Amino acid sequence: MSVDWHNFRPQGVETYDFHSGRPKETPWDSEEQIDRYVPTHCCYCGVQCGMYLKVAGDKVVGVEPREDFPVNHGMLCPKGATAYQTVNHPDRLTYPLMRRKGKNSPLERATWDEALDTIARRFREIQAQHGNDAVSIYSGSSMTNEKCYLMGKFARVAVGTRHTDYNGRLCMSSATGANERSLGIDRAANPITDMLHADVIFVVGANVGECFPIVTSWLWKARDRGCKLIVADPRQTPIARTADIYLPLRPGTDSALLNAMLNVVIREGLVDEEFIAARTNGWEETRSLALQYDPEQVAKICGLRADAIIEAARLYGRAKAAMIYTARGLEHQSKGVDNGVACANLALATGNFGHPGAGYMTLTGQGNGQGGREMGQKASQLPGERDIEDPEDRAYICSVWGIDENDLPHSGYPATLQIPAMLRQEIRACFMICSNPMVSLPDQHTVERALRGLDLFVVTDFFLSETAELADIVLPGSVWAEDEGTTTSLEGRVIKYNKAVEPPGEARRDWEIVCDLARRLGKGQYFPFSSVREIFDEMRLCTKGAKADYWGITYEKIDAQNGVFWPCPTPESVGTPRLYEERFGFPDGKARFNPIYYIPPAEEPDGEYPMVLTTGRVIYHYLSGNQTRRTPFLKEMAPYPWVEIHQETADRLGIRDNDWVQVRTRRGEMTAPALVVRSIRPDTIFIPYHYGHSQAANILTNPVLEPMMKIPEYKVCAAAIARTEQAPDWAAEVNPAVLAAALRKRHELPSASDSPRPTLR
Repeated sequence: MSVDWHNFRPQGVETYDFHSGRPKETPWDSEEQIDRYVPTHCCYCGVQCGMYLKVAGDKVVGVEPREDFPVNHGMLCPKGATAYQTVNHPDRLTYPLMRRKGKNSPLERATWDEALDTIARRFREIQAQHGNDAVSIYSGSSMTNEKCYLMGKFARVAVGTRHTDYNGRLCMSSATGANERSLGIDRAANPITDMLHADVIFVVGANVGECFPIVTSWLWKARDRGCKLIVADPRQTPIARTADIYLPLRPGTDSALLNAMLNVVIREGLVDEEFIAARTNGWEETRSLALQYDPEQVAKICGLRADAIIEAARLYGRAKAAMIYTARGLEHQSKGVDNGVACANLALATGNFGHPGAGYMTLTGQGNGQGGREMGQKASQLPGERDIEDPEDRAYICSVWGIDENDLPHSGYPATLQIPAMLRQEIRACFMICSNPMVSLPDQHTVERALRGLDLFVVTDFFLSETAELADIVLPGSVWAEDEGTTTSLEGRVIKYNKAVEPPGEARRDWEIVCDLARRLGKGQYFPFSSVREIFDEMRLCTKGAKADYWGITYEKIDAQNGVFWPCPTPESVGTPRLYEERFGFPDGKARFNPIYYIPPAEEPDGEYPMVLTTGRVIYHYLSGNQTRRTPFLKEMAPYPWVEIHQETADRLGIRDNDWVQVRTRRGEMTAPALVVRSIRPDTIFIPYHYGHSQAANILTNPVLEPMMKIPEYKVCAAAIARTEQAPDWAAEVNPAVLAAALRKRHELPSASDSPRPTLR
């Protein structure tokens, strides 16, 4: 298969029958019938590509990439090119649903008054009997900053609970912890354009080609200018195939590799002593520890050649300007924060901060993964990255909100700890929005028991997700094209969505639902908003003077500048594209070295479970797949999960391409077709995590948590795999030819091609 995505033009939203996937008549025949082109941004990953939504009448019927937005320059990936197809999708929720006769009764149509009055009444009853903290809020980061801000305020002011968190806990929280420990500010250090100034780019645990295709275009531009590329990943991803040095390390051994590279940098005199003396603290302890990580010994831990580690360290250390990019492969571990800190240590030791082409950056998975973790919906946070336990931060936010400080709850449970609290019946009700934990959380059987056991479970969504199927009340919300508001891209650039159409049927904008519910809870005076702009202005005021300072950002400035990088502390400021040019985010302005001891994964292979299972994304789907699995082209390209396995391992186990294989871990088992490749370590298997029910990879994954940020160890667990004649329950709905064709298409992608075997120890 060969698709020219630069010139790809998707068909109008009505050109598909969404059930058959076949074309049908369009409601518009030519561009002359388009009423307006609405400038906005893609709703998917943190790149937030600029696009125009094409509107005919009251429908979004197409999309065009924007040439003027400086990140995507007229390009869109497969998801962006088809994103508009969710807006008018027949699966959209268009009226409230309730279970009127108990947990086992069906969801039935309800009125808004009936649904919202029931929620308010039940919340009051549960809290009167069990305390305010018996109700939790579980939010998301695929919403605008305004909505994320509103959810944190709603939890603490309208509901009065300390238990509020969001699905970024499962995505970006390790990066947050690393940034806070090492650099003092939780934001990417550089804009994407800094790639063009780098001599070396080091990518660790990030499948850039599939997860951030538009970022790949900047990587190729950098390569054209002579930039060298190092990639560390257990799978030979598309960019790894072109790397100058490819390090196929064992899953979970990242910090050992990074310490060994720092060891080489120290021993070969590649340390920037002047930078360390002037701009950092804590070097000597980190230096002493790194000297214990001899490359020869670390090579045995990582499953690499020692000379490859040394060569990579020399290439990175000798660069005048070097960038490190990480993503979930590095962060989805029980020592994810440590891994990020180890990256920062390497960058700090070589002086790679504060000038063009030098820095450390996490590639954000969710559309508003950056902004969503700054606006106060996190368990331990107030707006602007303020600390909920800091007396000054508490006093300031209370002054803006007009509440007594004694009425502001303290830190509560992160999302991953809300589940066991539900099982203990400590949390008895949950309001959830923009999240799908029945696909995204590990150990799915336990998650299902927790959610089914709630006295009241409320979900706001625009599709009936796997999680919404379990809810007692489902509220139909809005998609990004039906509202305005800001998001913050993976660069720290604040951009703006613009409304194109109204929500369908009785569906309502999310912020209107939340404000209405706050009024019914007797707290309407704190939620007097009649527009998104009013929420934005209060949000700006809450961040004034904080680390994530949005005070100087306005909608007009965003339009004029094509986005504004925070911090932007004054109306005159143009924002801050590159951090740390003069100081880091600590009071003394200096970064912090932190010695990182390598700790093995929580589970390692043994006789019963001899393989390592890792999970991740594919180019055609997004997060839990709640949207992309409903998009015909994306569904066709990757309709079902598969198990990626190395050719040698498959031969040894008698597994052939497209055979059904059963994968077992200590949590559960699942069956899927085998995809036999030579682009993965022979001791590792991979399953994409975008699928639900019995296709969910997170039936298998380990719920063990990173101690600081409580992120699960999705990327490493012990597993067993075997060929089976027993097809899974969902196989009855599968056309074998369709499945085989999808796997063939997967083979044609570089990440799963018959590429040369990685060089291992």
